[in-house]
This record gives sequence, C-alpha cells and structure tokens, in this order.
Amino acid sequence: MQKLFGLILGIGVLVAVLAGSARAQTLSVSTVTRPPFSQVENGVDTGFSIELLAALSEALGWQTELNRVELFSGMLTAVQDGSADMAIANISITSARESVMDFTQPIFESGLQIMVSSDSDRPIPIWRAVLSAELFRAIGIAFVLLLGGGMLMWVFERKAQPYFDRPSREAWFPSFWWALNLVVNGGFEERMPRTLLGRLLGVVLVVSSLFIVSVFVARISSVMTVEAISGSVNSVNDLYGKQVATIRDSTASAFLQRREIGFDDYETLDELLADFEAGKIDAVVFDAPVLSYYATHAGAGRAKMVGPVFRRENYGILFPTGSPLVEDVNRALLALRENGTYDDIYRKWFGRVN
Repeated sequence: MQKLFGLILGIGVLVAVLAGSARAQTLSVSTVTRPPFSQVENGVDTGFSIELLAALSEALGWQTELNRVELFSGMLTAVQDGSADMAIANISITSARESVMDFTQPIFESGLQIMVSSDSDRPIPIWRAVLSAELFRAIGIAFVLLLGGGMLMWVFERKAQPYFDRPSREAWFPSFWWALNLVVNGGFEERMPRTLLGRLLGVVLVVSSLFIVSVFVARISSVMTVEAISGSVNSVNDLYGKQVATIRDSTASAFLQRREIGFDDYETLDELLADFEAGKIDAVVFDAPVLSYYATHAGAGRAKMVGPVFRRENYGILFPTGSPLVEDVNRALLALRENGTYDDIYRKWFGRVN
C-alpha cells in the first residue's frame, strides 16, 4: 500500500514538474503590423493586442517571443503549420479559419468601414460641368433642331419672304439665326411668315420652343448635378464604378466579392496606404478600427471615415488546432475583464469602453 501511495505521489510530482516546465517554456507568438493592434514605436512592440498579450502572459506565467511577419497570411500560416504557438493582432474569427485552427473567445468587437480622401466632397469646379460631353451633346442637339427648323422655314418662305430669298448655300445661317431669335425673343415682327405652311411652322416652333428651352435648361442642370455628386462615396452602394482597394484574403475582400464590387487587393497595408495617399484609390474598405486609427493619426487631414460600420465581426487569438492553451487563455481573459485590466487597455487605445 505504501509502495502504491509512493508511486502515485511520484507520478503527481512528475506531472506537476512537467506542467510547470511547459508553463515556463517560451511561447512563439506570430503577429503583423496593424496599428493600433500591433505596431512598433521607438523600437518597442506595442498596440492593443500586444498589451493584452502581455497581461495574459503575466496572469498565466508565460514567457513569449514575438515574431513580427510582413504579411497577414504569413502570420496565419505560421500557426497552421505549427511554427508558431499562437498569433495575435486583428484576426477576425471566421468559420473558414476556425475549421483549420482554434480561436479563443472574442477579444475585440469590430467590423468593416469605408475610408475616403478628405477632399472627396469638395465642390466640383464649374468648368468640369461646362466642358462635359453631356453638355456638348445637349448643345449639339439644340443646334441641329434650330438649324433644321430654320431651313424648313426657308423652304416655305423663300419665294414669299425677302429675308429668306437667297440660295441654299447662303441661307443656312440666316435661317438658323431666325429660328434662334424665334425661340429666344419670340421672332422678328417684320419677318413674320407669310405662307400658310410657314405660319403653321412658326406657331409650332414658338410653342415647342417652350419645351425645348425647358428641356435644355434641365439637361444642363442635370449634367452639373451629376458632376457634383459623381465623385462622392457615402455608403457601400456608392462603391460601384469607383477605384476601391482592400487587403488580399481579408474579410473585406470576401465581402466585396460577394457584392460584386470591383477592387484592387494589396499584400500589405503600407502599400495600400501609399497608393491611397498618392490619389490612386477612391475608397478603402477594411477593418474599421485600423482605418479609423490611420485617419486620426498618420492620415489626419488627408483621410476620413464615411458611412456606418457594417459586417460586424470579432477578433480572437489564434492557436493551432487542439492546442491545450486555448482554455487557459479563455479563463484568463474572463479574469482580465472582471478585474478591469481589459478595460484599462481598451481605454488607452480607443478612448472609451463600449
């Protein structure tokens, strides 16, 4: 009996030692630069997710080694192939990722939003409307109608009206001028049509001119209005036909594909923002907190957020499938929320707790 008790005690001690050794080992953590969740400031790793990782490590007695990779996909691959024990940044919890890896409970509530240039809603210069193809087309149609009406009057009146008594090669401009004055000023009293067909045509031209002028003015107004609003983006429905960009293989790219919105995908956020600052992108669709942080810090005065947050999603900490660490992290996360540590970290980076 004593031998059995000693054996059980020995096994217990061994398990305790092994557990302590496992707990004390250095965990490899993969991350990617995504301010304000993970970034480097003055040579120091920081950000909401990095500070949360530090709090978890302290609560669980972990030693961690942070490995910063260039691509978001590289961070996920490191966890999936086992070269990293875990990954943390702004990792959206999705069914596709959950099917090949394990997530903790949510650490942050997020969603997608649209970012545009700050000057995207500035008034369109009047010259753009004046020189637009639509306006020139409307002027051309009006010119053809006036010339056609004038020449038809020339056909009816050339033998009865001295003003129209001239060859066809010389009559086109006087006829056009007569029709233009008829529409604008009501015609010339001394050049009133004298033939029956001419008078009927004159009445038709005067009556129809009211509609022609109204349509022409409306057309000009429409062109100017379209020019004024065509460049604005205020919601997802405004993205069609615009130069839209996001990050490759992100939840934003999947959303844009489902909505059949054309977009350019970038490998890194730095490349995307460089083209945005260069004016090559009309709108960026990506994680709301990441874009909002850029718009209020590095992009202040050059970028702004538009529309509400859509496609709500949660971020989590990622582990290889079957990792025994997930349950420990979940319990520690609950404790950090209960003792206020989580709220303190959240408040530092985002101002207020939702």
